[in-house]
Amino acid sequence: MPTLKLAWHSLSSQTFTDWEWIVVDGASNDGSVEWLQTIDDPRVKWESEKDQGIYDALNKGIGRSKGKVLGFLHADDFFADEHVLENIHLRLSQSEVDGIYGDLTYVSTETGRTVRHWKSEAFTASLLRKGWMPPHPTCFFKKEVYAQVGLFDTSFRIAADYDFLLRCFLNDRFQFAYMPQVITHMRMGGASSKWQNLVKKSREDMRALRKNGMVFPLFVLLRKVVGKIGQFF
Repeated sequence: MPTLKLAWHSLSSQTFTDWEWIVVDGASNDGSVEWLQTIDDPRVKWESEKDQGIYDALNKGIGRSKGKVLGFLHADDFFADEHVLENIHLRLSQSEVDGIYGDLTYVSTETGRTVRHWKSEAFTASLLRKGWMPPHPTCFFKKEVYAQVGLFDTSFRIAADYDFLLRCFLNDRFQFAYMPQVITHMRMGGASSKWQNLVKKSREDMRALRKNGMVFPLFVLLRKVVGKIGQFF
């Protein structure tokens, strides 16, 4: 719950104020619901009920959203600075693109020190064959993208974001722009970042690659895993 408060502070400090925050709580008992009840802001909507995991919760949030552009700020995430949403809004309004993505840093839960810098790059089709994907928490896509490619596939427990992004970037009807700046900080400890989940994550990545028709999926997966090494300090 303390990190949820910090996520809220990160959002409420943004210079761009035309946002909506939908909090999907999985029937927690850590005080989150009691704290959410104290927020007096019409832009904040929340619900607390059992779900089938993180991707089910994300799908619920998408379904309840009213905005034209969707992004995800998880409970353990916070924006890089107070101008992030303003910069994204300006970029989307000044160009004919369907979404924006940028860079992400992983920070230590104990010290706050940056331990991994996930620097992305401008998209080209060849990047997908290298196992490339942008960091999902930095993606702000128009709602029409979800309407056309579908929601997160909840049969995946860890890699539904990779499956979703493959569907997006393999669809040549969409154009996505890279914003070369850190958009989001993520605290270490998420399901996909735990080393003990590496085998499970790799299996799901392989299934996502095959599901989306990628040629030589094992080769792509190996390049995806190796590509992460350079992100660590």
